[in-house]
Amino acid sequence: MIRVLLAEDQHVIRGALVALLGLEPDLEVVAAVESGDAVVPSALIHRPDVAVLDIDMPGTLDGLAAAAVLRAELPGCRVLMLTGYGKPGHLRRALGAQVDGFLLKTAPPEELVSGIRKVAGGERVLDPSLAVTAWDLADNPLTPREADVLRLAAEGAEATEIAGRLYLSAGTVRNYLTTIVTKLNARNRTDAVRIASEAGWI
Repeated sequence: MIRVLLAEDQHVIRGALVALLGLEPDLEVVAAVESGDAVVPSALIHRPDVAVLDIDMPGTLDGLAAAAVLRAELPGCRVLMLTGYGKPGHLRRALGAQVDGFLLKTAPPEELVSGIRKVAGGERVLDPSLAVTAWDLADNPLTPREADVLRLAAEGAEATEIAGRLYLSAGTVRNYLTTIVTKLNARNRTDAVRIASEAGWI
């Protein structure tokens, strides 16, 4: 029996996936959570063989950040990422986090079931529609700190609020934002957010 942890913030999709996987005789959903922050605590309790994680989830950790922590805390758990968008930048981040699989939510149900079985068996799974795009994508030019700053700016936070949340000075945050706009060849902060979001860098 393959024990599965499922993380998906949309209730309807999460319920549908639990029902779908429950039809398989060799799969058991041992936990279903709705945020990235709940992934690791739940995994440490239920000890799943495979964690199926949505990338875009609310909370401090998105699916990819949760995957990285899970890899450190419970290395025996295999990780299969799901996304509705298929941004090549997300794929690059997923590969960097050493996840075992990456599938689109638009994939047929049998592909997800097969993907879970494959990663549980030690194989790696990659949505074929993303493979070529990932090789062609430029590497993320943003440092982790710049990405943090831009992520908060994307939420509408001003420089002083970003400074408070990241324990920086407002001047340092403004310098980061200027550097980010330059690196991304953006017209302004809003354009930088758009470019980085579309690439999956934030």
